[in-house]
Amino acid sequence: MTITLQGKRGLIMGVANERSIAWGIAKAMAEAGAQLAFSYQGEAFGKRLEPLAQSVGSDIMVDVDVTDDASMDAAFALLKDRWGTLDFVVHAIAFSDKTELTGRFINTSRENFKNSLAISCYSFIDVAARASAMMPDGGTLLTLTYQGSNRVTPFYNVMGVAKAALESATRYLANDLGPQGIRVNAISPGPMKTLAGAAIGGARKTYKHTEMNTPLRANATLEAVGGTAVYLASDAGACTTGEIIRVDGGFHVLGMPQPDHLV
Repeated sequence: MTITLQGKRGLIMGVANERSIAWGIAKAMAEAGAQLAFSYQGEAFGKRLEPLAQSVGSDIMVDVDVTDDASMDAAFALLKDRWGTLDFVVHAIAFSDKTELTGRFINTSRENFKNSLAISCYSFIDVAARASAMMPDGGTLLTLTYQGSNRVTPFYNVMGVAKAALESATRYLANDLGPQGIRVNAISPGPMKTLAGAAIGGARKTYKHTEMNTPLRANATLEAVGGTAVYLASDAGACTTGEIIRVDGGFHVLGMPQPDHLV
């Protein structure tokens, strides 16, 4: 089976710059033939996104605040007006106060907990509700997670809890939307050198540790994550839903570091 996205249209949410995982996915999807629209938040991110969107032939960019119903309403109204229907959405949105991604998890503030869960998890549920209404013939919803959801990872703190909630939401949404032919999956890359990843305390050490110890002795690449997303959104992924697909060089199978790196 040839994996192609020819004739499919989708929304990419969360491109910050050319090193974003969302951009790796967008580029791979465009190369597979998809027509893309992009969302961003704020003028600064819009300026970074514009040349990237243009490079894949997209002329649809919409400023969206996922915590604001009116903003979300306007974004999906614009897409409905331009395209009528959607085939896929890539949700690559997460946020937590950087100052709380160091130190101890027990010091998480109530306000940051609520904000982190709302932006990192609830926004996917909200996006799914709106996007599914534009998928009369089925479609694909994708989000991004990380293994800190189920294994304690230094300094990941409240984001681990938020990603655990996101993964659970992925399974519940898959069950809700399956009868409509809509597949819902999450991709879980290993540590990557992105703007979001840099916000985590000890990011450089984490990246080096995983690169040295994964079975493949390599961290995930944008191309590998992008290819996984293309498969999931294509007809080749027709029977895959409710899954957390790991693209981490195999790091998740390890119980301990490799012998050469045991201290």
